[in-house]
Amino acid sequence: MAHNIYKTLKVFNSDSSEGKYYSLSQLGKSLNIQINRLPVSIRIILESVLRNYDGKKISEEHIKQLARWQPNAIRTNEIPLVVSRVVLQDFTGVPLLADIAAMRSVAQRAGKNPKCIEPLVPVDLIVDHSVQIDYFRQKDALDLNMKLEFQRNKERYQFMKWGMQAFDTFKVIPPGVGIVHQVNLEHLARGIHKKSVDGDVLYYPDTLVGTDSHTTMINGIGVVGWGVGGIEAEAGMLGQPVYFLTPDVIGVELKGRLREGVTATDLVLTITEILRREKVVGKFVEFFGEGTASLTLPDRATIANMAPEYGATIGFFSVDDKTIDYLKGTGRTKKEITLLENYFKAQDLYGTPSAGQIDYTKTLTLDLKTFAPSLAGPKRPQDRIEIGDVKSRFTELFSLPISKNGFAKKADNLNKVYETTDGIKLKNGDILIAAITSCTNTSNPSLIIAAGLLARAAVDAGLIVAPHIKTSLAPGSRIVTEYLRNTSLLPYLEELGFIVAAYGCTTCIGNAGDLTLPINNIITKHNIVAAAVLSGNRNFEARIHPNIRANFLASPPLVVAYAIMGTITRNLMTDPVGQGKSGRNIYLGDIWPSSEEINKLLKYALDPKKFIKNYSQLTQKNNLWNQIEGGKGQVYSWPKSTYIAEPPFFGEHFSVQLPTKLIGSIKNAKALGVFGDSVTTDHISPAGSIQEESPAGQWLKENGVQKADFNSYGSRRGNHDVMIRGTFSNVRIKNLMIPAELNGSRVEGGLTIHQPSGEQMSIYDAAMKYLAKGTPTIIFAGEEYGTGSSRDWAAKGTHLLGVKAVVARSFERIHRSNLVGMGILPLQFQNKDSVISLSITGKETYDIDDLTAEFKPQQEVTLVIRKENSLKKVPVLLRIDTPIEVIYYKHGGILPFVLRQLLEA
Repeated sequence: MAHNIYKTLKVFNSDSSEGKYYSLSQLGKSLNIQINRLPVSIRIILESVLRNYDGKKISEEHIKQLARWQPNAIRTNEIPLVVSRVVLQDFTGVPLLADIAAMRSVAQRAGKNPKCIEPLVPVDLIVDHSVQIDYFRQKDALDLNMKLEFQRNKERYQFMKWGMQAFDTFKVIPPGVGIVHQVNLEHLARGIHKKSVDGDVLYYPDTLVGTDSHTTMINGIGVVGWGVGGIEAEAGMLGQPVYFLTPDVIGVELKGRLREGVTATDLVLTITEILRREKVVGKFVEFFGEGTASLTLPDRATIANMAPEYGATIGFFSVDDKTIDYLKGTGRTKKEITLLENYFKAQDLYGTPSAGQIDYTKTLTLDLKTFAPSLAGPKRPQDRIEIGDVKSRFTELFSLPISKNGFAKKADNLNKVYETTDGIKLKNGDILIAAITSCTNTSNPSLIIAAGLLARAAVDAGLIVAPHIKTSLAPGSRIVTEYLRNTSLLPYLEELGFIVAAYGCTTCIGNAGDLTLPINNIITKHNIVAAAVLSGNRNFEARIHPNIRANFLASPPLVVAYAIMGTITRNLMTDPVGQGKSGRNIYLGDIWPSSEEINKLLKYALDPKKFIKNYSQLTQKNNLWNQIEGGKGQVYSWPKSTYIAEPPFFGEHFSVQLPTKLIGSIKNAKALGVFGDSVTTDHISPAGSIQEESPAGQWLKENGVQKADFNSYGSRRGNHDVMIRGTFSNVRIKNLMIPAELNGSRVEGGLTIHQPSGEQMSIYDAAMKYLAKGTPTIIFAGEEYGTGSSRDWAAKGTHLLGVKAVVARSFERIHRSNLVGMGILPLQFQNKDSVISLSITGKETYDIDDLTAEFKPQQEVTLVIRKENSLKKVPVLLRIDTPIEVIYYKHGGILPFVLRQLLEA
């Protein structure tokens, strides 16, 4: 602690433990600033900047700039945040581990000690994305799905176990425990960290980044953290600050209380709709006021979890008495809890702020009593629909012209019935998947208990769920099953088909498993618009299942109710849910649980003894995991595998010195794809099942893998040969370069037109042709390019396809950063310029000029569009936003930069 700048290092006592901490109030006095007027999240980050000041990566100017944060300043300064820890989920964690293993291979080849590549902060990888719902509606579904999971992912798990012994700070929480965010909330987050520095104990608050966009769920307990791509997380693990532009902070004052019958899901879907409309993308959001203080901790975590859906970097709640109660209920030690409370009080950070207490960029006021039961869909989480309007909204979409409705169906066949070869009758709007899944809701006991109570009332009334509907229950942790058993509600959910099938993300991330062959055949033959209802947070096109086009997010009790109804083409508010005993009509009001019923059972959900027991037995009774044998040694041997391969981002002849090649303009580029608005990372990054006829499927077959063993793209993220072939291969992506069909609708799937041949082929095949000729390529897109999950392969795959630039109307925060991190130029159309206004067809040739070695963040460069008989010059904004991103780009990306830093140390 040699750099005690501004004399802010103070003695701290808590429960007979003495240490030191960096005092924010002392900093305020030294700089003559009212520190307590700053947003709470800004103050927590300021503590990290102050504590990690070294005069190099973090300067005195960084401290002053952040301490002098103004609500409505022009944002040009970057903040270097050194996080306390990193959390990973396995889909992103495995390729990240592969990258670090590859760095060790480079270090060894360069004659350096491979141990110079080592995570400098604690890293926890939680295996939650691998399990799929292959078995369901049977008592042994959990056991069978886990056995399949281990069979499919053995090579990945062996690699993880090698990582556990190779890296000192790398730990793995095995499959079958829970989802990353709930495990983080219930167990990993300890509140306050401590370390020994110069003979003293130094205390500091928990901060983190995670490789899942919903890392923000941890904001619910006052921890500053958000999702980043694996590329950024890797740099953070290896000692680099996470750099980001100083944010605006939007204050959201919540007033009143939710009405009877309105759930936390309804609350968060409404907040998502409102904040997305308020354009909070890339901003911090802080919740305050008496309505906020009244929310339970799980309700806060539900809102915080959905920050990526409303576009914010974080959705933050301050530490207060509700936080302390939650930590007690989840088994944290008395010493940990006392330390947290005393530290936050010493820093004047304790308690939910009241109106007028904090200076925000903008303040919004929301009245909780105005919120209503809702769903969101059929394609985006921000498209909220009150449940009384779901039927009419679906019908309305069918009534639009085919080129606009997104379904390629006519209104007059909405009610036509089709029959499968095994006698199942289906029509448009019928529900085929009903899943209680995902981090948004399975962490919230009031929602799960409500689902169980509704199931009990439904079973007692004689209601059933049609046997062809794929129902599943995938709790966020094993604790959920415990309290469902203890409240005697689990048997009723099981009676309706909601049997515990997995502990993992499952349906929400596209691991719903397949439908039966007869159902798939009838859907594709007649283009039926079937529906899924899930208690998740993502419903983008083709995410849930490639053959289900209408996907709706809903609370767990509504998932059960809709499963019973079996269709979204009836009004759940006015029509019967179904026929019960003696054919009597049963309505939603007959089975919906009251708040009083729910509250009586909540005591079973927070039992500290059960939490302590659960998390002390992570590997006990887990023979499948214990039987996995990992490799040994500090450098991975890279055996031949279709799951894990040494990534090509460094190459065998990696130069420790920065290449002398100057940054220059891009000349004679071709368009690899021209896309519209809301192209998500689900469209870009390989996800879901691997189709046999796809380039990835063909490669796997060529390498001796049978179709039954393809597994998912997510599970094969550690192999670039699979992933590059699946980039831009989503079955619902629409490349505007492909001519429209006669009815005006667009051909879907990862196709493009190769130039100058004019031949239609897969995007992968075209990219390989361009690479072979040395032709650079560009992607064009509309608004909100790269929304959705923080999939690093959306950027990695784009890089490996040879794409040099992406030109869009606007970018999602994480994906823009990931593009820069992979050495790809993000360029933004200005004013009213767009693909449409500029008549870009993909047949043109393009240059990007004015990009010199001395380029600056957010400077203007020129896009040159050359057609046969014309030339147009268009100014575009270079979305390399910060000075450190300039450095990353000059190194060819963040990974080569970090590796050079470590090898030169």
